[in-house]
Amino acid sequence: MKFPYGLSDFSKLILDGYFYQDRSGCIPLLEAAGDQLVFIRPRCFGKSLLLSMLEHYYDLNRAGQFEALFGALAVGKNPTPLRNQYFVMKWDFSLVKSQGEVRELEAALHRHINLCVEHCAQRYGLTVHVDADDAIYSFGALLNVIQATGHKLYLLIDEYDNFANEVLMSRQGHYEALLYGEGLLKTVFKAVKAAAGGQGLDRVFITGVSPVVMSDMTSGYNVAENIYLNTEFNDLCGFTEREIAGVLERMAGENSAWSATQALDTMRTFYNGYRFCDQAVDSIYNPTLSLYFLKHLQKHGEYPDQMLDENLAMDRNKLVYISRLPHGEEILIKALSGGDALSIRQLARRFGVEDMLNAAKDQTFMLSLLYYFGVLTLAGAGRLGNRLLKIPNLVAEQLYVERMQDLLLPTYEDRIAIHDAADTFYLYGDLQPLCDFIEQRYFKVLSLRDYRWSNELLIKIAFMTLLFNDNLYMMVSETEVDHGYIDLSLIVRPDKRQYQALDLLLEFKYLSLKELDLSGQELAARSRDALAQLPAVAAKLEEAAEQAQRYGAALTARYGLTGLRCYAVVALGFERVVFMECTD
Repeated sequence: MKFPYGLSDFSKLILDGYFYQDRSGCIPLLEAAGDQLVFIRPRCFGKSLLLSMLEHYYDLNRAGQFEALFGALAVGKNPTPLRNQYFVMKWDFSLVKSQGEVRELEAALHRHINLCVEHCAQRYGLTVHVDADDAIYSFGALLNVIQATGHKLYLLIDEYDNFANEVLMSRQGHYEALLYGEGLLKTVFKAVKAAAGGQGLDRVFITGVSPVVMSDMTSGYNVAENIYLNTEFNDLCGFTEREIAGVLERMAGENSAWSATQALDTMRTFYNGYRFCDQAVDSIYNPTLSLYFLKHLQKHGEYPDQMLDENLAMDRNKLVYISRLPHGEEILIKALSGGDALSIRQLARRFGVEDMLNAAKDQTFMLSLLYYFGVLTLAGAGRLGNRLLKIPNLVAEQLYVERMQDLLLPTYEDRIAIHDAADTFYLYGDLQPLCDFIEQRYFKVLSLRDYRWSNELLIKIAFMTLLFNDNLYMMVSETEVDHGYIDLSLIVRPDKRQYQALDLLLEFKYLSLKELDLSGQELAARSRDALAQLPAVAAKLEEAAEQAQRYGAALTARYGLTGLRCYAVVALGFERVVFMECTD
């Protein structure tokens, strides 16, 4: 198989024999969904390839290629009457310059649309007058010429919000100038709306990352159907587990160097977990990351060391943005905690930038935005019907961990100390250096933050941020086993078992200073062993140890482990940490 990593040209994939997971069977459903559609998915989730497939299907210039392109696909066996019936034009707003003053931004938008108009006219042999200073006029001129042919236009808009989101992240005032009042971007979409009202534009398909921009220009373009939460389109982009398993089985063949079962388990941990619709049964694998993994596995016969493709690393900026909003840092900590910490009554479908920036009043806006960015995903319903959200997988969790490290422990000295203490734990199971670092450095940082709770959540976050190492481990928080949830487990990746790293499991408990009836000074004066002998501390250690042993047995059976090391850890306020290794 040839894996099309980084490719989004549908004809190249089909004609050059690349792997393509057929999604053409959704075309009749898309036609039935409406004439103007908005489909939102995170970055690098296959939206551009979807648009390319639609372009090739509807383009009247490609009627002669239909059999070669679609004959072996689902829609080729039962095409719709609209196949190859349109002039097709595509705008890609990710190509629009997003730096500079407002006039420069407007000029960049005019240039891009004009270039698309010129390209469309050339492809179909049309003569169209293009006004360099007025792309909306150029768009109207193209429509006038198309109407005279007896055909209509299908407009595809890729990354509709990319340009505006980049401006928003850096220059809010410029964003408002483009989208509020008679801003140019809003005016462009008013023109699209008008063109679909009998001026030659028949269908529009828009992709993007979030609905923020659409909400801010709603009075300019309020006619589109939002289909991104529809159950039937949950897997319109991305791969299902059945599809990934089938590819791995085909690749493995007689190859004894790696196991298809283990590879699937690894990919599930790192790349699966996205649910974009409330009623969706199957979770979805990130397609870009999956192809990155599969291509590396095919070429080298082993997993990539870095499970997070650097092409997705820029999503860190989204977490930076959220963490700087009022209470945004708390949202990141809640997300890392797992469980049902993230609950909202309703996922926001339409919200503007002003609402988002006022998220201190309601976390719904921040959580919804993180969902659209792909670093949170739907996780079912709570007891009152609220929507629960969670981090979808380990590569997304890495982005949160890195952000918390940057916020809490940014110095070179911190990073060196963390590296040394973590390596000691990985190699020898010695938790003392890590606990010493937490007491001497991490707790000092936490004491300066304005967190509104003090419990085992924060001690777990401390260990997660210090121990995260996806080059070596599958680190999973809140793993469900034996009718309970493991606080933190570090399972050595199947491709790293030749090294000396230990499989590790930790269970956390918390005791406040009030429960201990001791002051911080009194805790500091006692040794860790002496603290462990206190009745309240000993009881918590025993409780955590019992859970760790029970969960450890289930985890050992699940992964076929030998020598799993289990630990009970109790935080005493934000002052001290005691621990014990659990033995049968």
